[in-house]
Amino acid sequence: MSHTLLHRFLRKGVRQGSLTVTYSGGETAQYGTPEDGFPDVAIRLTDSRVPRDIVFDPRIGAAEAFMDGRLLIERGDVMELVYLLRANSPWDRGGRFGRPGPVKRVQNAAAFAAEQVNNSVGAKRNVAHHYDIGNDLYRLMLDEEHMQYSCAYWPEERREAGMTLGEAQEAKLAHIAAKLAIEPGNSVLDIGCGWGGMAIYLASRFDVRVTGITLSREQLEPARTRAEQAGVADRIDFRLVDYRDLAASGEIFDRIVSVGMFEHVGRPQFQTFFEAAGRLLREDGVMLLHTIGRMGSPGTTDAFTRKYIFPGGYIPALSETVRASEKVRLIATDVETLRLHYAYTLREWYRRCVQHRDAIVAMYDERFYRMWTFYLSGATAAFEHGGMCNYQIQFTRSRRALPVTRDYMAKRETDLLAG
Repeated sequence: MSHTLLHRFLRKGVRQGSLTVTYSGGETAQYGTPEDGFPDVAIRLTDSRVPRDIVFDPRIGAAEAFMDGRLLIERGDVMELVYLLRANSPWDRGGRFGRPGPVKRVQNAAAFAAEQVNNSVGAKRNVAHHYDIGNDLYRLMLDEEHMQYSCAYWPEERREAGMTLGEAQEAKLAHIAAKLAIEPGNSVLDIGCGWGGMAIYLASRFDVRVTGITLSREQLEPARTRAEQAGVADRIDFRLVDYRDLAASGEIFDRIVSVGMFEHVGRPQFQTFFEAAGRLLREDGVMLLHTIGRMGSPGTTDAFTRKYIFPGGYIPALSETVRASEKVRLIATDVETLRLHYAYTLREWYRRCVQHRDAIVAMYDERFYRMWTFYLSGATAAFEHGGMCNYQIQFTRSRRALPVTRDYMAKRETDLLAG
C-alpha cells in the first residue's frame, strides 16, 4: 500500500527533471521528463519500510532513510535530489511539497507547541544542541575571515564576478552596520554574537564599545580570542548571558544588533524578546534585527528541523514579528527582504562540507555527515523554491532618531566597503 502511495506521490510531484527509483523488490520506476535546469537523479530504496516512512512524513521520513543508508543516491547527490523535488512544487506558485499525513500533522503540531516554551534553561539547552557540537566543523564550513553562521550579502554584479564567501559576509556586515547609523562613542549590544564576527567588525571600524552575548560556551572563548587577534579586545565585552537576564540588569545601549538569533527565540517569547530590547535600547537608539523569515502566514517547524537541527526554534512570519514589536512601541523604520541571498550562502556551505567530507566523517561519523548535508540541502531548497527568506528590520523608539530618508544607508555602506 505505501509503495503504491509513494509511486502516486512521485508521479504527481516530479514532472520536470527525472527521478529513477529502484524499490527494494528490484523493480524500477521512472518519474518526470528530462529538462534543462532540472537534475537527473537515481535512488535505491533498500527495504520495504522506506516508502511507508516517506509517505507518513516526507521530510523526516526521507531524511532518516538517507541518514541510515536505507535511501541510497546512485546518480546525483542529496542537493540535487532535494532540489528536484522542491523545484517541482515552488511556493511562489502555491506548492506545498512534503506535507505530512493528517495523523502526523496533529502529532507534529502538538510536539511543536510543547517545545516552544523556551525559557532560559531550555534556550541554553537548545543552543548547545546546535552550536556546541564542535567548532572544528564550523571552521571547515564557514568563512575564515568572520566566522559568520548567517546569511551573507551577494550584490549581483559582484557574485557573478566571483565574489568569495568571506567577501559576501563582509558585505553583509557593512550592510547591517550602515543601517545602525552608528555615531562615535556609541555603546552597542550584539544579541547572539556567535564567534564574534559582528562585534569585531564594528569595534574595528567605529569608535564604539561592544557587548556581545551568547548562550554557547563553544562560541565564547573563540570570540574572545578572535577579538584579541584583531586588536580590539579592549573595546569588546563578550558574555555568557541570556538577553532576558541582561534586560533585567538595567543596562542600556545606543545601538542593538541581532543577527540569526531571533529564529531561536520561540514564538511564545516574541513579545518577551521585544520587551527586553525596548528596555535595553536608549530612547534615541537604533536596533537592527536580521532573521530568517517566512514569506506568507505563520506556520510550524517541521519534525526533521526540530529533532536534528534547531530544537525549540521557529522561523517567524513578518506579520507576527512586527506585531510583537508593536506591543512595546518599537517603530519599524525600515524593512528589507533578502530573497535569494541565503540560498547562495547555503550552497557555498554545502560545497565546503562536501569538499571536507572525510574530515567531517572522521570528526563524527557517516550518519552525521548525511544528516548535515541533508539539512543544508533542504535549507537551500527552502530559500530557492520554498517559503523562506531573510528579513532585516530596523527599529527605533523615537521617530526622530534617524534621517527622514534612506540615503544615509547607501552612503555609509559604500564608505565601509571602500575603506
